[in-house]
Amino acid sequence: MDRIKVIITNNQKTVKIPTGLRLLIRRCCNAVLVNEEFKGDAEINVSLVDNEEIQILNKKFREKDYATDVLSFPLGENGVYDVNPENGAFQLGDVVISIEKAYEQAGLYGHSLQREVGFLTVHSVLHLLGYDHEQGGIDALRMREKEEEIMLKLGLPRGASYVISE
Repeated sequence: MDRIKVIITNNQKTVKIPTGLRLLIRRCCNAVLVNEEFKGDAEINVSLVDNEEIQILNKKFREKDYATDVLSFPLGENGVYDVNPENGAFQLGDVVISIEKAYEQAGLYGHSLQREVGFLTVHSVLHLLGYDHEQGGIDALRMREKEEEIMLKLGLPRGASYVISE
């Protein structure tokens, strides 16, 4: 098994990070790479931010002036990635999750914060690997099928409407 390094940084104080959420994020990153049969060591950076921070990033990089739930910043294209010279791992890119928005959406959709963050992580890592849904059509359908397949393998299916009490 290739090594997967997931560097998680909590850059917000709005939502208390539940025990086990960092492990879940790592499991989700790993599940995507295993499902996609990614070969080689890999690094992914995950930043947890609030709505204000993600809105700034969304405006700066996508010219959309609102808080979104997740942003992906791939460091590769067409399966070619930057390599960390210190350890030889492929640097797949950065995932930025608004934990505040994830908390809001979990309440809206009637499931746990863990399920929402899991989905956002899977979604974003697929973007790092080149999947895109922005244009709709078959690409969006293919990405959605991958998301659901991976979430099912993680034990977090779409119909999961449980809430873990803190």
